[in-house]
Amino acid sequence: MLTTTEKTNERGSEQDDSTPETITQTSQQLVDAPGNEPSPALIEDVLNYLTTEIHRTAQKKGWWEDGRKPSECIALAHSELSEALEALRHGNPPDDKIPQFSGAEAELADTIIRILDMAGAFGWNVAGALVAKMQFNRGRTYKHGKQF
Repeated sequence: MLTTTEKTNERGSEQDDSTPETITQTSQQLVDAPGNEPSPALIEDVLNYLTTEIHRTAQKKGWWEDGRKPSECIALAHSELSEALEALRHGNPPDDKIPQFSGAEAELADTIIRILDMAGAFGWNVAGALVAKMQFNRGRTYKHGKQF
């Protein structure tokens, strides 16, 4: 999934050219894009990088040693959404692990991490699907033509 060139380090394991600095630069490109409209390819590249990095981290931390089923991964992502709801029910205090963010923000981030980890594990192109869905939704009618 990673679009950057992969290299082999001294130990023979693969690593990519992306660094936190590269991601910061890419994020700045997203913000500085003409009309604040980054290209779909750039969005997909950033999401693919995150997918690869998130899944590699989960593997290194042992979360995939015994494998996982897609249904288990969906349940784990759902549990993160439930934790975001719980944070809101308790007034959305600062998160206990990253207190510069609210509980809801941290749990929503965990949800995205779970989803992208799953995408990396199963080879699903969630990044491409997200970009395609965003483009599709731009062309939809107001409230999708529903009477709410």
